[in-house]
Parts: sequence; C-alpha cells; structure tokens
Amino acid sequence: MKPICFIGARGGSKGVPKKNIRKIGGKPLIAHTIKKALDSKIFSHVIVSTEDKKISDIAKKYGAEIPFRRPRFLANDTATMEDVLVHGLKKLYSLGYKFDIFVLLDATAPFIRTQDIAGTIRLLRRKKCDAVFGVYKQHFNPYFNMMELNPSGYLRLVKSKGKRPGSRQEAPIVCQFFGLYTFDSKKFLKRGKVIMPKILHYEVPIETALMIDTELELQMAKLMFKK
Repeated sequence: MKPICFIGARGGSKGVPKKNIRKIGGKPLIAHTIKKALDSKIFSHVIVSTEDKKISDIAKKYGAEIPFRRPRFLANDTATMEDVLVHGLKKLYSLGYKFDIFVLLDATAPFIRTQDIAGTIRLLRRKKCDAVFGVYKQHFNPYFNMMELNPSGYLRLVKSKGKRPGSRQEAPIVCQFFGLYTFDSKKFLKRGKVIMPKILHYEVPIETALMIDTELELQMAKLMFKK
C-alpha cells in the first residue's frame, strides 16, 4: 500500500502574508512541494488541505487533489496542525482513501529532497515506530547559546547541565525539524498528537531544510533558487 502525501496550507499566514502562493523560482511556493511529491512517484495521492480558493486553484493546477475544503475554524490562528491532520485523515478515510502511512510536507520547505522523503518511509517501515522526522543538526544550542527570560526578566540559558559547555561543540547535540514528517496513520489517529513516544530522526543536509517563515527567509530562498 502506497503512502499518501498531506500538505496543509491556509490562506491567513501572518509572518509572510500569502506566503503559500508567493512566487519563488518562477512558481508559487506551494507548487514546489506539490511537484516534489508528485515527481517522487512515492505517493498514491498528494492531498492539499486548505480553506483558501486561490491556494486550492493553484494546488489543482500543479496536480494536487483537493477532495475536501478545510473548515474555516481550522484555518484560524488558534487551530493546530494536529487539529488539521485529524480532520483531514478522518475525512480521507470516510471518502474511501486507503493508506497506512502519511507524509506531512510543509508547503514552506521547497528544498526537501525526494530521497529523504523515501528514506523516512523506509525507516518507519523497518523500525515500526510511531513517526520519523526529517531533522538537521542545529548550531543554535539551548545548552550553549540560546537564552530565555527568567521570572525577574534576566537572561538565563534555556537548558543547563550544571557547568556551561566551553564551546558549542562540547554541548549536547540538538536537532531541528523542518517540514518532513512521516507517520504511521493508525498510531497518529489513536493519539491525535504530532509528538508521540517513539519518534526516530532522519538527518538531512542543512541546505535542504530551509523553512520560509519570514521575509528574510523568503529572500534567501529566492537567491538559492537563482544559484
């Protein structure tokens, strides 16, 4: 049984207005993720969940399926991706779609590699875990150079192991996930949570993991496409 690809894309982005349909590399941003999923030949279906007509029209133009319209209450600032996924998966099963694995791809991560999508699926099947997340090693480290405000308003390290590491290289390795999440469908629906007990990591090159959440990142991505 082939996995399905699930792409969530609402119209009301705040950090970068209308980012899912902003042009980058000659195409709307979401089109890159759709094309990557279709070209991979991995999926039986590439599904986009959205409430926005423009996003829906663009997604269909580039070959994705829109078997349902996302309800408005799941497209506001308080709706979580977990809410969107539970709604979308239940809807797909009710419509007769058959799958036991789904891959959540973020529309704002246009440089994801198909080989890494396939790698997360292989790892999930081999280890029979709950999920596999694509990650890269993060140089911002909560044990060394990431700080938060304490109750008095002063800076403190986010995490501490007693003595602060002498360098970033001495600090515990931390990973950043970025827009590639592969799930066992039944296990996800049983818990309804993205963060589950048995998640494995699949490491990718940092240059393939850029997520566009700010105007600066959008401009960086445009330069990367030019090169």
